[in-house]
Amino acid sequence: MIRYLISFSIRNRWIILLLAAALFGWGVYSIKNNPIDAIPDLSENQVIVFTEWMGRSPQVIEDQVTYPLVSNFQNIPKIKNVRGTSMFGMSFVYVVFEDNVDIYWARTRVLERLNSAQKLLPEDVTPTLGPDGTGVGHVFWYTLDAPGYDLGELRALQDWYVRYGLQTVKGVSEVASFGGFQKQYQINIDPHKLNYYKIPLQDVLKSVKSNNNDVSGRKFEMNDMGYIVRGLGYIKNIEDVENMPVGKDGTTAILVKDIASVQMGGDLRLGIFDENGLGEVVGGIIVMRYGENADEVIKRVKIKLADVEKGMPVGVKFKVAYDRSELIEASIHSVKKTIIEEIIVVSIIVLLFLFHWRSAFIIIIQIPVSIAASFILLQLFGISSNIMSITGIALAIGVVVDDGIMMVENAYRHLADSQK
Repeated sequence: MIRYLISFSIRNRWIILLLAAALFGWGVYSIKNNPIDAIPDLSENQVIVFTEWMGRSPQVIEDQVTYPLVSNFQNIPKIKNVRGTSMFGMSFVYVVFEDNVDIYWARTRVLERLNSAQKLLPEDVTPTLGPDGTGVGHVFWYTLDAPGYDLGELRALQDWYVRYGLQTVKGVSEVASFGGFQKQYQINIDPHKLNYYKIPLQDVLKSVKSNNNDVSGRKFEMNDMGYIVRGLGYIKNIEDVENMPVGKDGTTAILVKDIASVQMGGDLRLGIFDENGLGEVVGGIIVMRYGENADEVIKRVKIKLADVEKGMPVGVKFKVAYDRSELIEASIHSVKKTIIEEIIVVSIIVLLFLFHWRSAFIIIIQIPVSIAASFILLQLFGISSNIMSITGIALAIGVVVDDGIMMVENAYRHLADSQK
């Protein structure tokens, strides 16, 4: 078989050269299109289901949310295991699938189960799927550099302007906000006044909830003109909350301000985000979508940050806290430099030992073709170009030329003996 391949290659040398050139071109194309990251993604193929039920203890969350969901997910096809975690006010369920399962097929199966599991959960509890990212998907962190601004204002700017602008970037799965205070209207009810007016607490909750809403009307025509009638009821300031009726004392309406004090405050926080010991900051985390090119995603995010920054208040700027592209570019540059140095060293050694440039050229040409073919396989198997995979290619260069040196040297010796 080997004899036949050698004789065929010699007789059809131009076909072999054309195939080698095509293989090299395919490899160059794979190099340009293969996802680039600094570290390999070794995370499990999983779908995360997040459920929030604030104010409940971990045991209640475990019994009424986590356990029903875990039980319902057990018979999803092609899963390895299901794990659940319960904490104060929150539940996380991790559905781990087999490695060869497409992530979006897996998310669809979990979403189908969620529709049937909804009836097993308490009222007003709605589980949601986590982002379609991986464990190493946090590719870019930023903070809002705004001296003199309130943390609540910065968090509102991040949640209602910056986050929505960055979520439109191709390859971004989620923009997770951190730091600051999430603003909310806080009603501090006086239990003595509530008891005095004989108003149940549940009536106060229902009243506040129902009053924070627009009321739909109908179309009213007058003098050949059509008017849409609607009631504006959304809260705009503290006074709107204070003037909400929660009951009546005879013919007099009892308002929220009669039984409670209303203030603007921050939501409950389970931690703070401090930057270099200089104080709290507000910012966001860019989560990359599954299978995307990390380097390209970060470049698109930086372009979008420049556009978003134009619409922010005066004095507010973006400050980069973590940029993986720096690590990616440094790692790839280091490995590329090593490969080039190895190619040069191997070429010099081959030339010195054989002292025949045509023989050395045969061996040296194997190196770029073999490296290009390696990237073809990386692309076909869905493996990203990272510091581990490229370092493996660099280490294999010496092995690649070993067989070539032996074969060419053996052929050169036989040809030299035949000419004596």
